This record gives sequence, C-alpha cells and structure tokens, in this order.
Amino acid sequence: MTRVLITGMSGTGKTTLLEELARRGHATVDTDYDGWTRADGLWDEQRMERLLARQADVVVSGTVENQGKFYDRFEQVVLLSAPIDVLIERVTRRTNNPYGRTPEQQAQIATYVRTVEPLLRRGATLELDGRQLITSLADSIEKLLAPS
Repeated sequence: MTRVLITGMSGTGKTTLLEELARRGHATVDTDYDGWTRADGLWDEQRMERLLARQADVVVSGTVENQGKFYDRFEQVVLLSAPIDVLIERVTRRTNNPYGRTPEQQAQIATYVRTVEPLLRRGATLELDGRQLITSLADSIEKLLAPS
C-alpha cells in the first residue's frame, strides 16, 4: 500500500508527471480538475477522505491550504520544485491551464515561491527537481510505489 502526494508551485510539472504515471498504469488523481478543489481553493475534504479510505495505491497531486490535514495518510509527500524563471516560462506556454498567463498571476506565483514553497518543503518527505525529464521523475515516483 503506497499513497503518494505530489505537490509544488504552478509550473513544476505535477500534471505532466501524473499523466506519465497514469500512462504507466498507476492510479492518479489531479486535484486541479474534476471538482476535487472547492470554489474557496480548498480540497473537498470528504471526497479526499473517501478516496484515501478506499484507494490503497494512488498518486495524488495538488497544492492547497488544507492538504496538510492529509499528510499522515500519504506514505510519501513529494515536492516538485524549479526556479521561478522556469515556472513562469512554463505557465505562459501551457495549454491545459490558463493560470499564470497574466503579469498579476506571475507575480502571485513568485510570491508563493517565497512564502508557500518553504512550508511545502517542511512537510515533504522528498524533493525532486522539476527540470528533470518527466520520464526520470516518473521513475523516481515508481521507486516509491514499488513494494519493499
């Protein structure tokens, strides 16, 4: 049984990493989509409770204020990180999410890197460099998912 949370700032590659893990046959949930995050920006806690109660092996991604309530139910909390210039470049060219295209949103991302990322780092069991190839990042996550 292994549950992994992948967290990090916008543009670190969380969604792309989950897509690669799903392609490899792993159960994944990207909480940026499909109603996992409520209008107030927090996870739907009851829905997350149900997922973690019934899903023994799953990789979840997201970055929300209430995610820490669930850290004890993940065997690993992985922080994806990258320099701010990489994040800004990525969010301006991605097609699956409009967040990060405006100067105001980019300034917000820079603020979050300074204020939120250190909090995520403290709660993480592992930090991975989001500039690595997605296949290499997926290999690292698969090692966490492998039975010991």
